[in-house]
Amino acid sequence: MNNRLSPWNLGATLYMPATREDIADAVIHRKIPGLRSLVICLEDAVSDADVPAALANLKHLLQELNEAKPTSTKNDWPLVFIRPRHTEMGKWLTEHLDLAAVDGFVLPKFTLGSLPVWWSFMACTHLCLMPTLETEDVFDVLQMRELATRLETHPGHDRIIALRIGGNDLMNVVSLRRPRNLTLYDGPMGYVIKMLVSVFSPRDFALTAPVCEHIDDPAVMARELSLDIAHGLVGKTAIHPRQLDVIEQALMVTQGEHSDALRILNSTQAVFKSQGAMCEPATHRRWAVGILERARVYGLHSEQSDEAIRLLPVTQHK
Repeated sequence: MNNRLSPWNLGATLYMPATREDIADAVIHRKIPGLRSLVICLEDAVSDADVPAALANLKHLLQELNEAKPTSTKNDWPLVFIRPRHTEMGKWLTEHLDLAAVDGFVLPKFTLGSLPVWWSFMACTHLCLMPTLETEDVFDVLQMRELATRLETHPGHDRIIALRIGGNDLMNVVSLRRPRNLTLYDGPMGYVIKMLVSVFSPRDFALTAPVCEHIDDPAVMARELSLDIAHGLVGKTAIHPRQLDVIEQALMVTQGEHSDALRILNSTQAVFKSQGAMCEPATHRRWAVGILERARVYGLHSEQSDEAIRLLPVTQHK
């Protein structure tokens, strides 16, 4: 997988219904500041009645993107993904549309059973895969272990940029919606995210964080982002441009983290103390590599912002 398709380059992934007519501006002319990746959604964000219009709009959009491609530096574009409604639509898209300007598909309601179907028509394309874990079997750790094991040895393994955690669909499975004053981690999703990290991360699969649908509550968003980072998630779904900068800021690395990462990767000591904490290169090396990669993409907080983060009340960033 090339550097452009590093999971760290996803950042805040903005979902946009395929019925929208301003997507080309977001890609070609960068009309949404800070946008690193977007998903053109043909699934939940489009009603059954609007599917024909959405497909017609997508066809026109792809023509615009493909025409702009020769005169644009595509690496300056945000990553572009399409979320088909189901496998049948995904197959139709690969057979009938020119997807040269698209980086990959987001695979909805992904399961071990649907894996061979998706791969049967995606194997011969350039498209990368972002399977979404959002069905009932995601709550079953045994099924997730089996899925992780199969994906680890699957021929499409290197084409999987990240696994997306579908928070709202998973909450729907248990007939819940998050309370407005709580993060996803305060309910059943706290277990699910921890379990998925424990199952997939040791196998080097990146996981992205679910959307925070409370657009006008920055305090809940901030608490949730701090927990996303603490769980090692590499990016977060966004549903409004207002969320992009907040997510980008959370993905930045503090000066202290960056300093520790450099010392860990360059130290000849087995153990040393830094900033009041023990650093052990043998066990902290993978963390340090991830910190430097995050810093390369998102940069460092200023010392002033580091201090502000440190002084926040515990209830705001626990």
